[in-house]
Amino acid sequence: MSADAIRAGRTALGIEFGSTRIKACLVDAADPGTVLAVGSHEWENRFEDDTWTYALEDVWSGVQDAVAGLLSDAERRHGERPATFGAIGVSAMMHGYLAFGADDDLLVPFRTWRNTSTGPAAAELTDLFGVNIPLRWSIAHLHQAVLGAEAHVPGIRFVTTLAGYVHWRLTGRRVLGVGDASGMFPIDPATGGYDAAMVAAYDAHVGEALPGDLLSLLPEVLPAGAPAGALTAEGATLLDPTGGLAPGIPFCPPEGDAGTGMVATNAVSPRTGNVSAGTSIFAMVVLERPLARVHHELDVVTTPAGDPVAMVHCNNGASELAAWVGVFGRFAAAAGTPLDADAVYEVLFSEALDAEADAGGILAYNHLAGEPIAGLDAGRPLVVRTPDSRLTLGNVFRAQLYGVFGTLSLGMRVLRGEGVVIETMYAHGGMFRTAGVAQRFLAAAIEAPVAVAATASEGGAWGIAVLAAYLDAAAELPLDAYLAQRVFADEEFATATPDAADAAGYASYLTRYEAGLAIERAAVAAL
Repeated sequence: MSADAIRAGRTALGIEFGSTRIKACLVDAADPGTVLAVGSHEWENRFEDDTWTYALEDVWSGVQDAVAGLLSDAERRHGERPATFGAIGVSAMMHGYLAFGADDDLLVPFRTWRNTSTGPAAAELTDLFGVNIPLRWSIAHLHQAVLGAEAHVPGIRFVTTLAGYVHWRLTGRRVLGVGDASGMFPIDPATGGYDAAMVAAYDAHVGEALPGDLLSLLPEVLPAGAPAGALTAEGATLLDPTGGLAPGIPFCPPEGDAGTGMVATNAVSPRTGNVSAGTSIFAMVVLERPLARVHHELDVVTTPAGDPVAMVHCNNGASELAAWVGVFGRFAAAAGTPLDADAVYEVLFSEALDAEADAGGILAYNHLAGEPIAGLDAGRPLVVRTPDSRLTLGNVFRAQLYGVFGTLSLGMRVLRGEGVVIETMYAHGGMFRTAGVAQRFLAAAIEAPVAVAATASEGGAWGIAVLAAYLDAAAELPLDAYLAQRVFADEEFATATPDAADAAGYASYLTRYEAGLAIERAAVAAL
């Protein structure tokens, strides 16, 4: 019984800090596929002093609102308000830079993954390590601060990610799950920790520019299933200021949104992968062997269990698409026929499904921010067409959907060139709630079958709740077996294979899309 599980604390709570929403998800620990309650809070990044950031006070007000919503939802649905949980997990946007001093004070505003100001550092570190270090990685942000001789650098005592920060404040432990840690600094798959040779190379490279050796500044790395501390009294108050939550609840290692997305889609085994679409869009493909060459389009991270993964990360995902949906939602309301957001998506996606396969010659660029894979330091959202293109509602929205996947396709093409085999890609994110549209177009874009589960829209909050529940099973089962046997055994997936007409139309679109990147660069320079 759900009420009994809640009353007895046989549950697992997952909290995820996404780009636009903080979500809380409660599952039955014995059956993590059963979602008992949810809560959420909307928030948004800020662009201040040329930096994409979130205020830390918004972290705590937001999570308190999300948890309060979850507690109320549990009481409404099951007649029980949780006073404890069996385990808790925290997930958040990967990468970025949170630097703290000796008094645990934040030294500079949080620099998120979205910032592209680390080009010199990323290039220098890629040469030093012989592996691709993307602009968004934490070590690139740290090294850029070193190169710039920023005033805060001598005072650094701890550098972490958003998930690591929240976990630290809730438990007192400075740790990080290996998947999230792999977006801070390269991981050695043989040891499951930071690559020792690269750490030594970095320490020698920077000399005394940092106040200590690199390892002393980074969080401890833990694999999925490892104990990662417990909720302190202070942490309990941070989650629930009413005092209704008991301390002492165990935590799983904090993870990044890429890792929890892999868990949420059962994509942790070789020849599988997942695509996560939100403010950013990225693909994760579990590798059978190391990549043959260094590619700026690909970076190697890990699953939450520590297995190597090739990641194609694009800074720009579905935000521009959502803005267009908002425009048409407002038009419907102004015309006297208001529709909720899901209904607007369904209408517009249905039009896209019936549109021309190549979007009628229309191009859409979703670049609100810089896009390294496309060679863009900044973004300018654009809709571009020639006089002979066919301007219809369906073509405009097929172009918008194709545009979400455009830069991703460029990276996936490099992955195919490496001979990486993908049997199935699993997709999750809100844009896949409208059945069979974005999923079908994604299959055409990446030339692989795309599967979507019923839990796809729950995303990383559910994924980290599953990892919290895994704490009790880690001694018995590796993560892939746990997911297959206890989480997804009865899950039904809807799978779309690439449609020949869509694939041909998308290929034509992508050819024009690549050529049109010159227009994007001109727009950045001119506007």
